[in-house]
Amino acid sequence: MMKCGMSDRDRQALKRRSADLCKQLVVDELLVQSLQADSILTDGMADSILAEQTLQKRSWRLLFLLPKRGPRAFSSFISALNETEQQHLSDLLTQSPERDVDNLCPEEEPEGKSGRLVMERREKKRERSGDSSLPLPIQEEVSAKRQRTQESMEFSLDADSPINTPVLPCTPDFYLSHCQQSYRMSSSPRGFALVISNVTFDSHAAPDLDPRKGGEVDDEVLRKVFTELDYVVAVHRDKTAQGMRSCIENFCRRPEHQTVDSCVVCLLSHGVDGAVYGTDGQLLQLDWVFQSFDNAHCPLLQNKPKMFFIQACRGEEMDCGVEQMDGPVRTGSPSCEQRDAGREGQGESRQRGDLGIKPRIKLPQRSDMICGFASLKGQTICTAAMRNTKRGSWFIQELNSALRLRSRDTHLADILVQVNARIKEREGYAPGTAHHRCKEMSEFTSSLCKDLYLFPKHQPQY
Repeated sequence: MMKCGMSDRDRQALKRRSADLCKQLVVDELLVQSLQADSILTDGMADSILAEQTLQKRSWRLLFLLPKRGPRAFSSFISALNETEQQHLSDLLTQSPERDVDNLCPEEEPEGKSGRLVMERREKKRERSGDSSLPLPIQEEVSAKRQRTQESMEFSLDADSPINTPVLPCTPDFYLSHCQQSYRMSSSPRGFALVISNVTFDSHAAPDLDPRKGGEVDDEVLRKVFTELDYVVAVHRDKTAQGMRSCIENFCRRPEHQTVDSCVVCLLSHGVDGAVYGTDGQLLQLDWVFQSFDNAHCPLLQNKPKMFFIQACRGEEMDCGVEQMDGPVRTGSPSCEQRDAGREGQGESRQRGDLGIKPRIKLPQRSDMICGFASLKGQTICTAAMRNTKRGSWFIQELNSALRLRSRDTHLADILVQVNARIKEREGYAPGTAHHRCKEMSEFTSSLCKDLYLFPKHQPQY
């Protein structure tokens, strides 16, 4: 064995537990950064791991690289597991041989007489514990925090399924250092979330609207991630335009909005610029949707952040992309001019003050909203981006991933910038069709007046 390689014992431990690791391991930025800090992974290796679109693929990639990264790789991996609250996996890798035999997984069943004895021993142990699943840490060994995280995990063994890494929790220190300059976000639940997803359309009323294959994946992804972010989520599928309108009206009228700090609305359907389709082929205008939540029509949500996510086309022009020229990417953003309106109406205010009248603070008709769009104005969504029946649409995939990994310490506007960056990198894959190498570009609009942190899994102590 080469001195620069991993020891045979450590290599065999990884190999023996590879199936369990690929099913249970959470390979996120924290774990990868820990291995980078120990010089086990290079920057290129870290990027290649995090670029994988599913947890299982990330795990396989990491396990492929680790045995080649020197004698310290195994111990550094164990430390990284402990640092990321995955001690049950580090225990699995470092347990004694006797206990290791007891916990053999189905893929490792031994053969022969000794094998039968081992299997009988394992079966008796399972009967005593009442457990027939893959080995997991016993109840007493799991910290309360890790236990809550495990309860929220909904890992998928399908290599093409969306990333379901548990939402990373906000730390108390981060909350304390950012809560004053951001929107209040401490209620439990944080708010209510409405998801309307149209997948199947009336073939008679809307013959030109194809089924949105993969749409059911999107609404389930949104349900899971916002539930983990402590929202009460209601999902409605296949609604006519009037049905969508009724859902939104009922949602706006909920008296419980008074006791929570925010709300979320997700609309997933076919669409045109400024509107989305109901299953009957009729259009629901987005301006009406936003108006329903403005300060006049929904006073219980005044001064509270209202989040909208629209997964729909906004036109018929397909983005085929352009070839990037050599050299650095040119970036720039227009400067913003801020009008000083502080002195407007000062005379009128002074007159009212002289009369002893204290006017109420006035709000603009519409404020404190942020809306993420899957496509730019006038553009259609690349068909190849929407036809992955297992992973759903690009926009919802990237939104889900960013919310899970970034919301612990990143405000929503920056999260949507990161979503834009990920969407920009993607290309459709449909050889032989007009959609091959097609592009998509998301965007967002905002009238937020503060930073919007979701402070996941943090409950302030009063």
